[in-house]
Amino acid sequence: MYYFLEAAGAAPTGASAATSLIMIVAMLAIFYFFMYRPQKKQDKEQNDMRNNLQVGDEITTIGGIIGKIVSIKDETVLIETSNERNKIRILRTAVRNVDVHAEDAD
Repeated sequence: MYYFLEAAGAAPTGASAATSLIMIVAMLAIFYFFMYRPQKKQDKEQNDMRNNLQVGDEITTIGGIIGKIVSIKDETVLIETSNERNKIRILRTAVRNVDVHAEDAD
């Protein structure tokens, strides 16, 4: 009967408890190094890029709109989207990436 309880998932004892604990710690370490840490690094890079926007940068928004920055206020950016000088005001967080920096365009 004791064999049946052990096979059915009774609480581990001794060496098997230590092995289980080591496996849990290893899984948490893998989770941290392969998921959490890279995501935090990517978020930091995105925030740095958005905080370093300059007038004249050509950007692409999350929605796929391409434009040139005309002015920047606290949390909004005014972009010019075409030769007809259409202007759109967007949130700074809507910027996906900077295609051409202002100093590179000159």
